Amino acid sequence: MSAARGRTGRPPLTEERKAEIRLEIARAAVDLFVSQGVTATTGEQIGRAVGVSARTVWRYFPSKESCVRPLLAAGIDVIAAQLRQWRPGRPLDQAFDFDRDLAGDDRLLPGPDPAAVGALVRLTRTEPGLRAVWLQTYDEAEPVFARALAERAGLPADDLRPAIQAAMFNAALRAAVEHHAWHAADPAPAPATARAELAATLRAALAVATEGLT
Repeated sequence: MSAARGRTGRPPLTEERKAEIRLEIARAAVDLFVSQGVTATTGEQIGRAVGVSARTVWRYFPSKESCVRPLLAAGIDVIAAQLRQWRPGRPLDQAFDFDRDLAGDDRLLPGPDPAAVGALVRLTRTEPGLRAVWLQTYDEAEPVFARALAERAGLPADDLRPAIQAAMFNAALRAAVEHHAWHAADPAPAPATARAELAATLRAALAVATEGLT
């Protein structure tokens, strides 16, 4: 058989399509975790909700808890880009237009319903596996933010100042999201309400971070 006639079958998936599949799996996992709990959810159920096999789920993720990571990690690169554009002399809480960004940029909160993401964050209180994924996501985001802040200031990537700034910024983001999830008056608000309330909490958190310790 000639090389031209050699290999047949489906073409390999592009990286973009692989990312889409990961996000589809993540959305399905969140919906199932929220509706029936982590323990009751299986890889087969997650795959069935997306139209893929359990084997495909495990090809992309090492555990069912890790399936949610694409949603939790959403927006890291977008936020880093905004940090690079943060103008000198402008307060940190004014460097982001969370009302606009959360409503108009799906990379920051790419579904499912924002209320479902809040419910997922609440589950991290009682599900150690989800908590580990949640904390790991922020741990991995911190050096990304540090590099962005270093570039903004024209400092070396390993300079201490942007590293400290990134740690404070990262902690403020996580505290804000957790506070919003754990103290929401309505556990199932309308999507627009959930986004507006989260935006207000993020602004307040960054304002406190800007003030620093006194």
